[in-house]
Parts: sequence; C-alpha cells; structure tokens
Amino acid sequence: MIYIIAAAAIALWLWLLHVLHKAGLRFWRYLLGACGLFLIFMILIRPWAVLPLARLVAAVAGIFGKVTEYYQAYFRYGVIFIDSFQGSITVNIDMECSGIIEIAAFLSLLTFYQVYNVPERIYVGIIGTLYTLLSNALRISVICTMIHFLGTDYYYIAHTVVGRIIFYVLQVILYFFVFTKPHVLKMKTGDFGYNKKDDRPGLGKGVEES
Repeated sequence: MIYIIAAAAIALWLWLLHVLHKAGLRFWRYLLGACGLFLIFMILIRPWAVLPLARLVAAVAGIFGKVTEYYQAYFRYGVIFIDSFQGSITVNIDMECSGIIEIAAFLSLLTFYQVYNVPERIYVGIIGTLYTLLSNALRISVICTMIHFLGTDYYYIAHTVVGRIIFYVLQVILYFFVFTKPHVLKMKTGDFGYNKKDDRPGLGKGVEES
C-alpha cells in the first residue's frame, strides 16, 4: 500500500513540475522540484543508504585513527572505539553522522539548478557528494581526536559544537563554489555581465542564463 501511495505522490509531483515548466514559472518549479526530490531521498532512499554511508564514513575516518592510533574504526558496523585517559567510549555513526541529509539536500538543489547543463550537474553532483563524505569523515576524525586527548567529558562539545562548525563551514564553501559563484558569473543585465569574453570596454558580454 505504501508503495502505491509513494508512486501516486511521485506521479503528481512530476505532473506539477511539467505544468510549472509549461507555465514558465522557474522559481516555483525549482522549489517544488528540490523539495520533492529531497522527500523522495529521505523517504525511499534513506533507509537503504544510511548503513553503507555510515560504513564508508567510518572507514575513511578510520584511516587517520589507524595511522595515529588515537581510535579504532569498525567500519562493518559503523562504530568507532575511542580510548582516552578518562576511559573508553564508543561512537555509533547513525543517520545524522552518515551525511545522508546533507547529501540529499545538495543533490536535490543541484538537480534542478539550471545554471548547469545535465552532464555538468552529474559531474558536480559526484564531486560534491565525495566532498561531503570527506568533510564528514574529517569532522568525525576531529571529534575522536578531541575525545582522545581531552577525555570523554568533552564528547558533547566535540560533537555538537566543534564538529558541526567544521562540517558546516566546509559545506558553506561547497555551496559557494557550486551555487553562488557560477550564478553570479552567469548573471547578465543588458550588456553588462560578470563573465566577459573580452575585457576591452564596450565588448564585454555576459553569458546568457540557461
């Protein structure tokens, strides 16, 4: 029954996207498209993707732990074991730590971002997904290293404050280079554009927005 409801909802979503495209309502099509695709990711794909992503993040973060011997990663279970002077603690890579939410949001926004053509969106999507996974692994490594040196009492600060600041700063950098900068470069007002083919006065022309 749930699959029938999901199929009907997706069909309605696709039909609305078609209607908005025909009407030329780009903003509303982008908003509906990105939000709808994010819900599809979270409802249909998330249950299947969380564990593989958790294992991958644990495996990548475990490389640093293996080299430094600050912590041990059991990537098959998505678990990291940290030893400190205050005792040991086990960190479980759950849905939040797997990066599935951030990856789903990034791919949803990118899929309907018309500044790029389809091949460019595929390429940027792959690079952005890998970047997010590496950023998340770096966040986990920093959290585990802080706990190793400062003790288990610093778990909350390391996880909730320091780790999130590092991760979201890296995400802001990603969004700037993927969304903000290309959009600004392809903006055009009259004969003025930021992305000019010729720097000589009067000859500069911007690139039409796709």
